[in-house]
Amino acid sequence: MTSHPYSSPPARPAAAGIQWPLVLGLGSMALLWPLTALTGIGGTGAPRALAIVGFTALVWIAVVGFGRVARPVLTLTLTGVVFGLVAMAASIVFGGVGLPGEDAAAWTVVPALAMDAFWGFVAGVLALGVQKLRGEGR
Repeated sequence: MTSHPYSSPPARPAAAGIQWPLVLGLGSMALLWPLTALTGIGGTGAPRALAIVGFTALVWIAVVGFGRVARPVLTLTLTGVVFGLVAMAASIVFGGVGLPGEDAAAWTVVPALAMDAFWGFVAGVLALGVQKLRGEGR
């Protein structure tokens, strides 16, 4: 079967690689921490923390699970790392933890990023589950 010279190739359901703009965008949700602290939205302490963590998790799982995102587990694991990096940068800029070595020990950077990557991995597994339930899992 030959194709017509003006026909386009069949559309692929999702890109095979990582969608870096998506990773960076979802990772930037770490900015909710300083934003809510500066505006006073959500109060302080555990209720604010639980609200931010819960909202972030729901957005990550919904966007990747209902979107046509290839490699959801890897995508959200990398998103978790970006989230951690953005959170550290925001902490330095807006105050809080400070630069490693000032108020916080430098060795805490790696465990903190590992924990953020782990939560991204968990969200990715849940998003993959959503994709499979919808019949789109790979």
